Amino acid sequence: MNQQLLAKTFVELADNLVADFDLIDFLRLLTDRCVSMLDASAAGVLLADHDGKLRVMAASDEQVRLLELFQLQSDEGPCLEAFRTGTQVIVPDLTREVARWPRFATAAHRSGFGAVQALPMRLRDETVGALNLFRATPGSFDPVGTPVAQALADVATISLLQQRSAQRSTVLNEQLQNALNSRILIEQAKGKLAERQNVDMERAFTTLRGYARAHNRRLSDVARAFIDGSEPLPGLAV
Repeated sequence: MNQQLLAKTFVELADNLVADFDLIDFLRLLTDRCVSMLDASAAGVLLADHDGKLRVMAASDEQVRLLELFQLQSDEGPCLEAFRTGTQVIVPDLTREVARWPRFATAAHRSGFGAVQALPMRLRDETVGALNLFRATPGSFDPVGTPVAQALADVATISLLQQRSAQRSTVLNEQLQNALNSRILIEQAKGKLAERQNVDMERAFTTLRGYARAHNRRLSDVARAFIDGSEPLPGLAV
């Protein structure tokens, strides 16, 4: 494990208490770093909205995003269980869990995943979501990696909850709703850019995100400008 990158990640996850906090980019950082550093082929994050309904807020690639959406639609799977119980759900071999999650286990296998661990995003008695790590091959997870993944989830949870400390009853809900609205814009921009540049959806997202970071802008603002053509975006609006 890259100790320098791990330390940097903890700092970045804790250093997001700013006025222009970008929830989508923050959670994508979490998923990307989990894949880079830990025993995971892909990662996703589910967060609860103001009604307590889980939403897919970030995924390291398009395949796992679709699997997470299927899990929510089917109302079964390790990620939902981790959220509802507030405890870790570790499954070294998904083929042995068909009776437990018949639709999810089958879909995960078809998507090329053989193992999963779902980690609650929880602080004391409040669970706001789940961090989900998928692996292509079955087998036991790294005993060192799992506590690290939970620690990353915990730091991210603290950052999210601190965002609403000033107005505890409304701020996080507003952020989640804004993030959901931003997610729609970003998905639309991904589709438009993928078609325009003849690339896949994941490459389109990476391009949008890279442009936003290079120009120190919010990802949702870049997505909106690209969709409505309200301003020149060199390298994107071609």
